[in-house]
Amino acid sequence: MTDVGRVVPEDAGGAWEMVVGLEVHTELRTATKLFCGCANLFGDEPNTHVCPVCLGLPGSLPVLNQRAVELAMAIGTALHCEIRPSTFHRKNYFYPDMPKDYQISQYDEPINVSGWLQLPGGRRIGIERAHLEEDTGKTAHAGSSGRIQGAEYSLVDYNRSGVPLVEIVSAPDMRSSTEARAYATELRAILIACGASDGKMEEGSMRVDANVSVRPGPGAPFGTRCEIKNLNSLRSLGRAVDYEAQRQIALLESGDAVVQQTRHWDEGEGRTVALRSKEEAYDYRYFLEPDLVPVVPDPAWITAVGAALGPLPAERRARLVALLAGAVPAVGEGFPDPDVGVDAEGSPGVSDAEREQILTVVDLGLDGLVVAAVAGGVPARLALARTANEAATDAGAAASLDPGAYTTLLGMEVAGTLSATQVKAILSDLLAHGGGDPVELARARGFEAMADAALVTVVREAVDAHPAEWVRYRDGEEKLAQFFVGQVMKATRGQANGKGVVAELERLARE
Repeated sequence: MTDVGRVVPEDAGGAWEMVVGLEVHTELRTATKLFCGCANLFGDEPNTHVCPVCLGLPGSLPVLNQRAVELAMAIGTALHCEIRPSTFHRKNYFYPDMPKDYQISQYDEPINVSGWLQLPGGRRIGIERAHLEEDTGKTAHAGSSGRIQGAEYSLVDYNRSGVPLVEIVSAPDMRSSTEARAYATELRAILIACGASDGKMEEGSMRVDANVSVRPGPGAPFGTRCEIKNLNSLRSLGRAVDYEAQRQIALLESGDAVVQQTRHWDEGEGRTVALRSKEEAYDYRYFLEPDLVPVVPDPAWITAVGAALGPLPAERRARLVALLAGAVPAVGEGFPDPDVGVDAEGSPGVSDAEREQILTVVDLGLDGLVVAAVAGGVPARLALARTANEAATDAGAAASLDPGAYTTLLGMEVAGTLSATQVKAILSDLLAHGGGDPVELARARGFEAMADAALVTVVREAVDAHPAEWVRYRDGEEKLAQFFVGQVMKATRGQANGKGVVAELERLARE
């Protein structure tokens, strides 16, 4: 095998083209498991949330969790799917973490079909289905590698067995690892926004399987695909997809064939390794679950679930775009078309840096702070920058901030009562202590705006101390304004107002 390290070009033209489809498994945020009353909790003592149903003991019968069905329909609505009557099947296979030796899943009649997800850049990725099923248990292999090969023994925790899952299967519409990561990122944000999942990949709440193949250019038939199982981070997803495409290209160019396989991503080695030949549907001997009736949601229930959804990430990004453009629409009305996407052309007056800030703020769930600050009179660009650059450094604490206090703090910067440096210091206090009164915190720190006369004196001293820089600034080198702002801030220990310093520099330059 040769040339394994080569990157597959995203615009391959007549060269090899990567084809990627993702299967995302997300655990649902229900109080109990899918078919029994055991608690759906992560991290507790192993095998403490189990019962005859989730252990598959003889004579036990499953009872479907209504909340899980509602969350599955919420996911389907958010992904523009058609919600249909559905049935459950037994998917038969043997594995130690599946105590029944079969998994109850949806097969040929899933609850959600034929949807789509739009990436922030505007490209749509098809959703083939999003179906309900139960999770397996979790196996831990004792050994240095954490894998079954070479393990001294293995332990099984059935706490996770029977936890409700929705498996979201995309169409093979992605053409690069960048698109695959963008899809997983956007899907995670949607799942969190609709309350279906906490999106914690590190805890296994969201797991990704990637189906990867390559073909000799766009329009050619799809190649033989390989499935990479259980990717638990966006970084691993991107690396695994790139490696697998490169591996397949090297095989094909050396005259070998790609064998359809299920593969494992070895993060430490940075490569995929074969696990087993890829199963087909007939290998699982699907048959209808005899102990569960079909799920037939009535239209009123579907409508109610959709009405309970809050604004989704695309709409929230569009709202911030509207605020930067000078519009202040009420929630749910007056937005630009959210399907346009924050990165698409036509977003008025939004720079590339601001687009990144919008993506960051919405992804962290902090856009409500921006909206509240703008409603309180803070310029949209200042509110966005402070939230993306400062508040986002501790997103967990920022999510609990009182929007009123946050608005008050930024308003003090707008009014010139506090400098930008002082505002950042107060915000750091608010985040560290879980809130507080910005006015009292500023008083306790002794932060006061400098009097105009004192500011004039300090600016003059900075100019006199740096005559060469002053000549260059006066001759049109405007970027040196920040040099003088820095000198004044150092001299005043951050008490000067940066805008006031620039205004005084401009006045002096006109003399």
